[in-house]
Amino acid sequence: MTIKFGLIGGGVMGEALLSRLIIQSIYQPSEVLVSEPDYSRQSFLEDKYNIAVTADNRLVFTQATEVVFLAVKPQILSAVAQEVADVISIEDAKPLVVSILAGVSLSQLEAAFREVPVIRAMPNTPATVGAGITAICLGAYTKANHQEIARKIFSAVGEVVEVPETLMDAVTGLSGSGPAYVAVLVEALADGGVAAGLPRAIANQLALQTVLGTATLLNETKIHPAELKDRVTSPGGTTIAGIAQLERAGFRSAIIEAVKAATSRSQELGK
Repeated sequence: MTIKFGLIGGGVMGEALLSRLIIQSIYQPSEVLVSEPDYSRQSFLEDKYNIAVTADNRLVFTQATEVVFLAVKPQILSAVAQEVADVISIEDAKPLVVSILAGVSLSQLEAAFREVPVIRAMPNTPATVGAGITAICLGAYTKANHQEIARKIFSAVGEVVEVPETLMDAVTGLSGSGPAYVAVLVEALADGGVAAGLPRAIANQLALQTVLGTATLLNETKIHPAELKDRVTSPGGTTIAGIAQLERAGFRSAIIEAVKAATSRSQELGK
């Protein structure tokens, strides 16, 4: 069977995407080729997913007919590009290249893979459980079918939004880094429960399910977060007392500044 999906880099995010694509039958195992330099990792991926593996990036570019997915460290992009340059130059039908390399711009990708359709993407770690959100931006050589391919791939691990490349650093600051902010919130809620006398296990369970349930409620009802806050907050009650303390501590401002700081750092790394 024809190889449709090529993956360069079989690490955590690459495997997360691969597993969802196969589970949802978006690609059959026989349509997948993964390039991974680590032999033990090769064996693991081959055995778990029944896919073809190689250490030759050139093979991925010559055999994948639909998409080549880049999930490597940004600093080795140039090495990969040099390795496959002559292969790309002689290929008439060039596969779409999708990159999740943090901080690597479309112009850098298009310089590395000349005249190849390129899409830059920023997924986040909940993608590993199919609950992520990915922002994509399109390169100069992409067409409508390439956009459809990217949406099909990233829909397997969550939701997809399309943004101009100028907003990718802000995406990184919000949804890319955001899972860490939420994890800190869950931890802080649990610590507060322990401080108020709850056993640690119960506090952790209450904190996690409260955040998960609230996010699910907001998502399914589509109500504004402020409206939900007002529904929970009764006059002179416990919730407004807690919110007043959050405001005194600058909670809202701290979250805003965290997103801005992460956005600025993303811009610095991109340079």
